[in-house]
Amino acid sequence: MKRSAVTLVASVLLATHALDAQSAKPVAPILIRNATVMTVSRGTLVNTDVLLSGGKIAQVGKDIAAPAGAMVIDGTGRFVMPGIIDPHSHMALDAVNEGSLSVTSMVRMRDVIDPTAPHIYLALAGGVTTINALHGSANTIGGQNAVLKLKWGRSGNEMLFPGAPPGIKFALGENVTRKNSANVNIPGIPTPPRRYPATRMGQEEVLRDGFMRARDYKATWDEYRARSAKDKSLIAPRRDLELEPLVEVLVGTRLVHAHSYRADEMLMLLNLADEFGFKVKTLQHGLEGYKIADEIAKHGAGLSSFADEWSYKVEAYDAIPYNVAILMRHGVLATINSDDDGRARRLNIDAAKLIRYGGLSEDEALSTITINGAKQLGIEARVGSIEVGKDADIAIFNANPLSVYASVEQTIIDGEVFFDKTKDLAMRDANARERSELEKAEANMTPAPRNSRPGGAPGASAALPPETR
Repeated sequence: MKRSAVTLVASVLLATHALDAQSAKPVAPILIRNATVMTVSRGTLVNTDVLLSGGKIAQVGKDIAAPAGAMVIDGTGRFVMPGIIDPHSHMALDAVNEGSLSVTSMVRMRDVIDPTAPHIYLALAGGVTTINALHGSANTIGGQNAVLKLKWGRSGNEMLFPGAPPGIKFALGENVTRKNSANVNIPGIPTPPRRYPATRMGQEEVLRDGFMRARDYKATWDEYRARSAKDKSLIAPRRDLELEPLVEVLVGTRLVHAHSYRADEMLMLLNLADEFGFKVKTLQHGLEGYKIADEIAKHGAGLSSFADEWSYKVEAYDAIPYNVAILMRHGVLATINSDDDGRARRLNIDAAKLIRYGGLSEDEALSTITINGAKQLGIEARVGSIEVGKDADIAIFNANPLSVYASVEQTIIDGEVFFDKTKDLAMRDANARERSELEKAEANMTPAPRNSRPGGAPGASAALPPETR
């Protein structure tokens, strides 16, 4: 009973916080005074003010006058940086993998956004403001991504990043083949049918076949549009929701984010992309990217990796913590990602590891969790650095964010505070008091008779109905 009461309290508080965040009040300007501002694009500015107004960064400088009604934050001893961007996440999603087919380019992550996922709030507590919510890696051509701003307490539609270029998830290697493995022998559980492809060469064929079909589909529509301009009686071809996203890849309006680990499979994808005339926007994970850094740079692909994870599966054996630094030295646009709901709130520490492993500067390390991620998602004109005119997506730390001792004081999105450490601590105290009161009240409740049924009728166990005993 105590467990259920505590769960109820948590649910009520969660809902209350969400409703409170949804209040349609105008957002007052915010002036952060006398802070250390890590702009990423223009270096670090000490004793500097930042004014946020109308959802944008309005001014950056010294002795900025506070507008009427502005919230003024004393930034003394605090560090202000752009909101952290996670280029590979599965957070805030009700489902991740549609693994029933080899090609699921028709499914959309925007259709399964879960705005109540608690990890959204926890990520905000780590300074994360934007994520790339990706389909999983169960199939070679997966679903369409969704770029989200972590507006805790808002609807899924309100979390969508307006104007972010659409993307799609591809996957190579072990995850695809493991998903299709028929080597499962658990008593009582039917063996799943093996689905093509089961090898890396099969994955390449799925990609080539998909783009051949997309190229033919595009040609059919191009011909129809050309002829229908003169002959209005022509009937349009049947739409194919599977092929339309691949056509968008071919014409450069949809970004490819490709799960890949080994150098050989990354080279295969880059060569195939060259064959069909499109660019791979990011190689996701790419733990062997350092082996082919020049080839990745030549193609123009970015790479989003882990800081120091390795050897957790066969294709990760050759991972090294210097991967990102080597790639950046060879001109590759590289980032750090979480690929994990919990790890997302520690991306600042992962960025700090790049200073230790590879000798990056502070600005270079910070770029891997800010502006570089914005560029990989095509949103660098809006977020990723502290510049006048960009979205007011800001994280305020109590120390240098590249320090293990740093923690977030406030996280701001579009000029609105979505995480406040002081308010969070006060809410924890209120939660503890309410929990204590409920437990005391529950302890005084009269227990139900041991031999009564749930409805109060005697003669049966209260724990289980007769049909389940």
